[in-house]
Amino acid sequence: MTTCHGPSRRFLLQSALVASALPFLPRISLASASAPTELVAKPGKASLWEEGGPLADIWGYDGGVPGPVLRMRQGETLRVNFRNELDQPSTIHWHGIRIDNAYDGVAGLTQEPVEPGQTFEYLVKAPDAGTFWYHPHNRSWEQMARGLYGVLIVEESEPVAVDRDLVMVFDDWRLDEARQIDVASLGMLHDWAHAGRLGNVLTVNGQPYLKQTVTPGERLRLRVLNTANARVLQLRFAGLAPVVLALDGQPVEPYPLADEILEIAPAQRCDLMIDMPGEAGVFKVEEVSRDPFAACELRAEGEPIARTAPLPETLRLPGNPLASALDLEGALSVDLLMEGGAMGRMGAAMLHGERKGMRELMEAGKVWSFNGIAGSHHDPALFSTALGRTVRMPIVNDTRWPHAIHLHGHHFKVLSRNGAPVAREEWRDTVLTAPGERVEIAFVADNPGKWMLHCHMLEHQAAGMMSWFEVS
Repeated sequence: MTTCHGPSRRFLLQSALVASALPFLPRISLASASAPTELVAKPGKASLWEEGGPLADIWGYDGGVPGPVLRMRQGETLRVNFRNELDQPSTIHWHGIRIDNAYDGVAGLTQEPVEPGQTFEYLVKAPDAGTFWYHPHNRSWEQMARGLYGVLIVEESEPVAVDRDLVMVFDDWRLDEARQIDVASLGMLHDWAHAGRLGNVLTVNGQPYLKQTVTPGERLRLRVLNTANARVLQLRFAGLAPVVLALDGQPVEPYPLADEILEIAPAQRCDLMIDMPGEAGVFKVEEVSRDPFAACELRAEGEPIARTAPLPETLRLPGNPLASALDLEGALSVDLLMEGGAMGRMGAAMLHGERKGMRELMEAGKVWSFNGIAGSHHDPALFSTALGRTVRMPIVNDTRWPHAIHLHGHHFKVLSRNGAPVAREEWRDTVLTAPGERVEIAFVADNPGKWMLHCHMLEHQAAGMMSWFEVS
């Protein structure tokens, strides 16, 4: 992992925990969809190294990182006028939204890329309430590493019984000695063939470390997102006893986090309920996947919150209108074999319809494959299926690296890991697979169109770990 010369901490973690109503994360509150929302991708500045420190050149929606928190109501349609003021084409993909295919935002598959100076109008209809996000799907390995992403919150039709709704957007950055984004290292084949682009600085909501003041006894809804290019995070909420409410926007039967640690892969989201203790105190959130470091702290101050009536002991989010009746006996079975990467066993793969050896693949920047194909949008579909059919997909990670597999336009049920049924029912849009692991998923193909399927370690996607499927 690349490091910067700086404070003695081997991996400097910087973060901020910010309520969406606070100025650190601009909020666009949407009472209706009649007036379009404007989003502009353009250069900006952010203090990523330390508060008040050097300003880094970033790319952001409306010039900020993250971009504005967009809020809409379940079932509504949000109109977004996107303008591209970058020096390369871009799009917006609405991650996790079971959207109309024409507005999924995948350059080369669902739309042409939006050229510099051009605009595109997205119509985002959100059937599900939950925590989602938006980011580009053109050169995403570069544009997201520069800061181009934001949060989309779809609010339940009825208010949820919490005192405060907080957003925590985790990202890691690779900064050089000048505390700027290390642009020279973008596109390095070493990163693409290994774990992906791992940074040397961690931020939350694009901000340096922040002591967030809360009220003793408050009930928090904490929306945690991992927007990093490739880093799998392990977050410890010591002394806070978090309860999981939703994964990737889909409610689950509430359960406590084991050891108060949340593992969250790139692109995944998790909604947590935290009941703050009734007395004053300081509670640190740490990232513990390597050495433990404080990411932020919740500082409970003042008089405990006064209630006229107690909150329900356990908060359950209302279900979403997801097709959950899986016809596993009559399902279309589609195998997905992941191969390649450093120390892998892949000796050759198909590239643009021709079989190539590893040397030729490396020269082309393609070192990963799905089912023996170093993929692109120009390859044949992984599969086609009729509308409404169940698809059953065993995923095999025959590599030395973890992969976060993401399906567009659908949520899927995780059925098993290494042949054993999963402990709890999980409906996700992104599933983390460990090296050597076999994970089986299934979903109802109920959203017509051409949909991307890829690893959300973005360098792996760019280097061949991508395909698409069609629902007709």
